Amino acid sequence: MGEPPSTRTEPPEEVPEWQRAYHARTDPHLRGTSLADLILGGQDGVVNVLGVLLGVAAAGGGSRIVVAAGLATAFAGALSMAAVAYTSAVAEADVYRSERDREYRHVRTVPTLERAEVRDIYARQGFAGAMLDRIVDTITADPDVWVAVMLSQEHHLAPVSRSQALRSAGIVGVAALVGALLPVTPFLFAGVTVATSSSVGVAGALLFGVGAYKAKRTTTPVFRSALELMAIGLVSALAAWGIGKLFGVTAG
Repeated sequence: MGEPPSTRTEPPEEVPEWQRAYHARTDPHLRGTSLADLILGGQDGVVNVLGVLLGVAAAGGGSRIVVAAGLATAFAGALSMAAVAYTSAVAEADVYRSERDREYRHVRTVPTLERAEVRDIYARQGFAGAMLDRIVDTITADPDVWVAVMLSQEHHLAPVSRSQALRSAGIVGVAALVGALLPVTPFLFAGVTVATSSSVGVAGALLFGVGAYKAKRTTTPVFRSALELMAIGLVSALAAWGIGKLFGVTAG
């Protein structure tokens, strides 16, 4: 009779310190949610307020009216965006908890079907034979691991904590407020005609900068990303200028 197969495992490979530094600092993974929140808040703040500024200015509003409309929109919009970001994240957390509870029920009630789903998931990834059997047996031996795999691999869901929801709301709200206040600034120091052109320039530069920042954090070409975000934002805001002209009145 042959020797039983060895159950020894090799000690974990020691990771060189330079690789840890590279992974943690030189080329760290991107926190996609924070980047998305920053872009969402910043772009929305710029576009919304610039649209209001151009619309009111084109309709014949004086500097004080334009500034008042811009500031009101800036603060209301920032609070609204923060609230939306928070409630959206909480809704995602509720969906995750609901699906997690449902998966636990399915694991208890229809385990054969759930095992088959685990097998299908990893078979599609290229596993087969004894290796696939071991993967399925290992995962389904622990209900918590089983449910976590189903949530991640089948439903593509991740847990969202309340602190994450608050963080997302904070990033969106601050980014929206900063993005909204900058286009208002020219109207504090110049007449409507000059300030309107300056505001468009400030907004365009801000949108270009946000697009460039996004590109630097991802693999998108910098100029294309920056130009795309700037064009989308300015076209959206200039639509309000056209509406203001359509309903314009004579100033003074």
